[in-house]
Amino acid sequence: MLLKKLFRTLWQYRAQFISMVIMVALGVGVFLGFNVEWYSLEMNTKEIYDATGFADFRVYSDKGFSEKDLQAVKGIPGVEDATRFLSLNVAVKDDTDTLALTVSENMNVSGVLLMSGAPYDENDPDGFWLSDSYAAANGIALGDPLTLTYQSITVEGTVRGLVKSSEYLICLPDSTQMMPDYSSYGYVYISPAMLDRVVPALYKALIGSMYHQINVKSPLDKAAFVERADEALGSTRLILSKNETVSWSEAQGEVNEGKTMASILPVLFLAIAILTMVTTMHRITASEKTQIGTFKALGFKDWRILVHYSAYALIIGLMGTLLGVGVGYWLGWFIMNPNGAMATYIDMPSWTLHAPRFTWYVLVGINAFLMLIGFLSVRRMLSGTAADALRPYTPGRMKHLRLEETKRFKALSFGTKWNLRDCVRHKARSLMTLFGIVGCMVLLVGGLGMKDTMDAFLDVFYEKAINYTTRVNLDADSMTLDEGKALAERLDGDWAASRAIQIGDKGYSLEIYSITRDKVRFADTDMKIVPLTDDGAYICARIARDHHLKAGDTLSFSPYDSDEHYAVPVAGVLDSMVEGVFMTDSFADQTGIPYAVSSVFTDKADIPEDEHILNKQSKQSIMDSFDTFMDLMNKMIWLLVLAAVILGIVVLYNLGVMSYTERYREMATLKVVGFKDGRIGRLLISQNLWLTVLGILVGAPAGVGVLQYLLTALASEYELKLALGPATWLVSVLLTFGVSFVVGLMVARKNRHIDMVAALKTEE
Repeated sequence: MLLKKLFRTLWQYRAQFISMVIMVALGVGVFLGFNVEWYSLEMNTKEIYDATGFADFRVYSDKGFSEKDLQAVKGIPGVEDATRFLSLNVAVKDDTDTLALTVSENMNVSGVLLMSGAPYDENDPDGFWLSDSYAAANGIALGDPLTLTYQSITVEGTVRGLVKSSEYLICLPDSTQMMPDYSSYGYVYISPAMLDRVVPALYKALIGSMYHQINVKSPLDKAAFVERADEALGSTRLILSKNETVSWSEAQGEVNEGKTMASILPVLFLAIAILTMVTTMHRITASEKTQIGTFKALGFKDWRILVHYSAYALIIGLMGTLLGVGVGYWLGWFIMNPNGAMATYIDMPSWTLHAPRFTWYVLVGINAFLMLIGFLSVRRMLSGTAADALRPYTPGRMKHLRLEETKRFKALSFGTKWNLRDCVRHKARSLMTLFGIVGCMVLLVGGLGMKDTMDAFLDVFYEKAINYTTRVNLDADSMTLDEGKALAERLDGDWAASRAIQIGDKGYSLEIYSITRDKVRFADTDMKIVPLTDDGAYICARIARDHHLKAGDTLSFSPYDSDEHYAVPVAGVLDSMVEGVFMTDSFADQTGIPYAVSSVFTDKADIPEDEHILNKQSKQSIMDSFDTFMDLMNKMIWLLVLAAVILGIVVLYNLGVMSYTERYREMATLKVVGFKDGRIGRLLISQNLWLTVLGILVGAPAGVGVLQYLLTALASEYELKLALGPATWLVSVLLTFGVSFVVGLMVARKNRHIDMVAALKTEE
């Protein structure tokens, strides 16, 4: 009998049950999906790091490393393995593409993972092991010939294998590009034997040195390794830990961003689901109070009644959880699949979905808590005798408020008074409605505001700051300063020099600019374009934050491979994609800092061949990579907007139906005294709209606060500044109002079916 009663009650309150199942499914789905995303990324990147021997440290030297240097590093206590390593950008012959030509003497460190073709052979003098993503983007197959050029040197060979490498997990040519573009940039490994084959010419091109890098596997912390490496090599070198490389820091940054998102959005959805469950179960058990009393009068034990009604909450929890698990894995797959959003950024071989173990414990806990809510709601109705339980549920008596005695309140219309008293009488329902609207507004402002922020960022840094057509990268080691300046003059361009420096115990880039043709511009922390002056050095906002510096302070740094130390005044703080220090060539000359031209920025379409030119990068290629980035971001934004709309509809409809049920007798009374259906409907809608206005007023600043937190926690490396356009506010407000109004109409239509006689026969 109780089983039949269970299904009849589920059907009777189907609107509330369906809405609660959807809310639980959304909460569980968002919670599981975001955790699946970051954990899958963590596990899959760990797989390729381990398979390819991703290095823990990278030791750099402009002069190169000999075999003796390698043995000295291997002899450091705590070093497990090491390899000499070479990576330099070369051009693909008869093409504008660039490849990172790579050699690792020991493939157990910074090696490759074979995807297809022949295994890597360190003695093959003619083989290329090419990035499979670059090959797919450019229609290159196994066995195809490939010709690369470096200055005046030509390197010819055959594609033996297609590979992936953890060293190029996020394959970017430089810091100006935010997203990989395998149609124009990739990587290729060659053997030491091939390097030996071209060594006569390449040796001269690299000024007597081939391997400018030693990659090391070691569990030591950076401070200990740096101290021991400097002692073993006899001088201070630029040493970067894996945390300072793009392929590790950016991938782990995505993991941390996923963890942060998993701690914010799911909490919002789960909190709304649980709080709505509390009010819904209370309302259902209150409506079922007479039935509960009947069961008690018929001799049913309290525990059987408790189990019966607690089963409603358990069914909601289980159905919502099952649907939510499906939603969660779909959301994880949407982000983490070989053709999905994350694959445009991170080049991994495996895209297996994994869920952290704790998520399953949380899901069990959620279901136990939902069942506890149902249990407590029923137990309250079982208190007292069977006669007490048989009496219909009566809301607490409404006390007169001081506000009601004021002339201003008495001057209000009947509808306003009625709705105000109802909000005060049913505080829990009103607060839940408000909470749902606030959540909807937060998601809309946060999602659309992120798009505004990124649009503003791109406008400043890539429309205004990049004022050139082509960036020409030069081999600074192969020419004098005067030769570099002369080449920049022939190209009618501005030029820059770059050096690695150390501030404290961390490495940065020193960028020295000569800007006479307005090809490169800079933005301050207010996102306004400002010129570089000769008054001192400019630092990026991250250096200012990490080292507690501001304009007027003194900055101390030392170049690597040098015993010199410099102390310079800080002329200003900039927002920048590059984490570094910036100054003019005039100020560098005054300070005595040596440098060589490494890049020229020009508007020339045809760049003449020159032995000192390494490669060229067009502004358009940079902007094309942003199209991919913005497409990814737009998908996530529309997902948030959809989630906000679903959240608003489900919460407001569920609570609207509850409001209708609680005021059924009151509306019947209004119909008896002559109120038309339309007027009663307007009363219901107006209360919803009041709460919507209040929710918008609270949700708007809350959304801004959440967005600012996300920008700080998730995108600090881009130095983004919060920007919210009028369209974002307009769409957020109109969409929230629209959802509230439509749901209000849906609920208001129910008053046409009120049975006045049946409603007024019940005991108050």
